Amino acid sequence: MQAQIQALLAAQGGAGQGAAMGSNAGSHMEVAKPAIFNGEAGKVGGFITACRLFVKMKMRGNTVEEQVQWVLSYVQGGPADVWKENVMEELEAGEVEYETIEELLTSLRKEFGGGEEESVKAAELRKLEQGGRTMEEFVQEFKRAARESGYEGRPLVEEFKRGMNGEIRRKLMEVENPPASIE
Repeated sequence: MQAQIQALLAAQGGAGQGAAMGSNAGSHMEVAKPAIFNGEAGKVGGFITACRLFVKMKMRGNTVEEQVQWVLSYVQGGPADVWKENVMEELEAGEVEYETIEELLTSLRKEFGGGEEESVKAAELRKLEQGGRTMEEFVQEFKRAARESGYEGRPLVEEFKRGMNGEIRRKLMEVENPPASIE
């Protein structure tokens, strides 16, 4: 579907395709740190993604213990404070040991994500509309919202079509072979 949309946009002289820029940037690159996480279910996914990116780009040489402590330093406020205190006590008592940073992040997602995050993502996906954004911007926002929403297959395609601007949707449906999958 995305390829057909790109072809339609190109035929209209619409949005140009941005060139992917290669980069040899290493650890000297600036990387945004995650926002403080206070246990809000709708923000756990973004927090985990930001932590993963920072750890991969800036903390590769650090021990897992240092990575865990760094992530925990961004867990503050609300129910997240209590969870962090429990984790710290378990670590200090030797009751738990993380072999990888992913184990901590998985524990964080289980504690604060759960089914609630899926329902938040599904609601966000259902409300998403292209509006004044370019198709490229809409596709990226849609992909972000679709992750962990529980939508897949035909329902995901229908949500994508519903969110598109009417003119693009109509032209896409008028093509000889309308798309049957989200790709």
